[in-house]
Amino acid sequence: MNTRETVDELMRRVAAGDPERIAQLFAEDVDWKLDWPDGDYAQTVPWIRHRSTRADVAENFRLIGEHHVPGESDARVHAVLVDGADAVVLGEIAHTAKPTGRSYVAAFALHLTVVDGWITRYHIYEDSLAVAEAFGAV
Repeated sequence: MNTRETVDELMRRVAAGDPERIAQLFAEDVDWKLDWPDGDYAQTVPWIRHRSTRADVAENFRLIGEHHVPGESDARVHAVLVDGADAVVLGEIAHTAKPTGRSYVAAFALHLTVVDGWITRYHIYEDSLAVAEAFGAV
């Protein structure tokens, strides 16, 4: 798959919510970055931590699913920009935090790199304050 096809497939799999199938799109070693302020969020938002492998990717999406109310999530992609191996996805996510029952909407920008059909870079920039407030982390 080329970059655009890989990104489109990633978005389909994320929407379907199957962590193992999502992870199958990633290279064994991944350049992973979450744009959150320094701090330990393990108790309130456990998926916010360093990742570097395909197995980590599956765990990330599994934890996101476990900590949100099923059926109360949505994502909207506003634009996908592709330049060779790189892609930027702009959009919004909406979830309800399971521990608190608080809903939130967070804008995001996702920078991906696709090499030989594998996602090798996953850098996500999101409204971390909205997420942290919904989970009671701040």
